Amino acid sequence: MNAELAEQRNPAYKEVLRCVGIRQELFPDRFTRRRCFMRISTLVLACVLSLAVFLDRPAQAGQLDMGVSIGSEGFRGFYMSVGEYFRVPEPEVVVIRDRGIYPDHIPVVLYLSQMARVHPDAIVNMRLGGMSWLDITVRLGFGPEIYYVPVQVVRSGPPYGKAYGYYKKHPKKEWNHIKFTDRDIVNQVNLRFLSEHHKYAPEKVMDLRSRGRDFVTIDYEVKKAKGKGKGNGEKREYKEKQKGKDNGKGGKGKGKWKD
Repeated sequence: MNAELAEQRNPAYKEVLRCVGIRQELFPDRFTRRRCFMRISTLVLACVLSLAVFLDRPAQAGQLDMGVSIGSEGFRGFYMSVGEYFRVPEPEVVVIRDRGIYPDHIPVVLYLSQMARVHPDAIVNMRLGGMSWLDITVRLGFGPEIYYVPVQVVRSGPPYGKAYGYYKKHPKKEWNHIKFTDRDIVNQVNLRFLSEHHKYAPEKVMDLRSRGRDFVTIDYEVKKAKGKGKGNGEKREYKEKQKGKDNGKGGKGKGKWKD
């Protein structure tokens, strides 16, 4: 009797019953009402947990539209290319992914770790701690100018128009003031990585990107094209365009980080 009285005097409990559709006149027995309430509460909790798991799914799922047309083969090839370019074993690349870094952000981790000569874990920890790529860059003592990739033909539209528009309008000494977004930095680092690793003109990477290709797909398509005998021409073209240019710092040839 005391339990029923307490139940009746608890407006919050009665409101919950009303919201979930458990009407007291239909279920006069308080034990029946409690059982219904507990079952519905369990169902709601299960739905919330499922949603949380979905939102926090492993980074290997990545962005749902990334590499979807080429599947696991494309992702494996991308990780191999990243490992070859940065001279890091593929399993270590996969470890970075498994910690929660999106596939096309992994080159940024390795680029910064080799620029700063620190272990990738330090970069990953800062990223997972909520820092933007620009914040991490500044924390390591660099500016956004380290992301510049020299090109002959500048595209005015997205996704590279903002960066190269700034480069064109401002002297080099002011490049450290550009406010890069995470996506800007991911685009710049992958542009450097793919063009240098495959000896592929950066303008062509930019063109593929502007047509909606993600970097996993670009890596796959470039390797496939070169496998059909198109590599020599691309290599010569790349060398001609890069002759006399300052290719910037970081990336290939930097070797391991400091322990």
